[in-house]
Amino acid sequence: MNKKKIILIFFLISLPIVIIIIYSKINNVKETHQIKSDIQKIEEEIFNSNIIENVNYYAKDVKGNEYTINASKGEIDIDNSDIIFLTDVEAFIKLTNSEYIKITSNFGKYNIVNYNTIFSRNVVMKYLDNKINGEYLDFSILRNTMIVTRNAIYTNKSNILKSDVMEMDLTTKDIKIFMHTEDKKVNVKSYN
Repeated sequence: MNKKKIILIFFLISLPIVIIIIYSKINNVKETHQIKSDIQKIEEEIFNSNIIENVNYYAKDVKGNEYTINASKGEIDIDNSDIIFLTDVEAFIKLTNSEYIKITSNFGKYNIVNYNTIFSRNVVMKYLDNKINGEYLDFSILRNTMIVTRNAIYTNKSNILKSDVMEMDLTTKDIKIFMHTEDKKVNVKSYN
């Protein structure tokens, strides 16, 4: 064989190998850039997200009152990072020298600084043998009250009361029940 034929055969064999190597290097570079881009997107989503899964807060004030709130999801308010909007809410309040109060609702708005919480949609508050249902509950340790409005229904072993507003004093456990207008009356049904 002459020298030209050997070089030509070598070149023809080498050329596809070189093309394959160059192509695989280019693909690796593209894949590396794609992976880096995907990682960067994930990091941005994590650090820029205001969604929290399985929210749990516990607080105890100077009087010894304890407050625990749990939710399946929380979303931090973009305008005020002290406020968290909650989904599937369950709260437990243990007041000094008192039994637990349990509150559940579909949604909530919780202030992590002063513990004020607004519960909304399908609100249920249970205390001993007492139960209050409503669509809106405003809980405030600062005001020392819980106010249930919108279809408020109070039940215990012997009574059912329906009204516009039920307000509970957290210290005395006294409940005020009233209507928004004087021409309407609280509906009371007694089992005794």
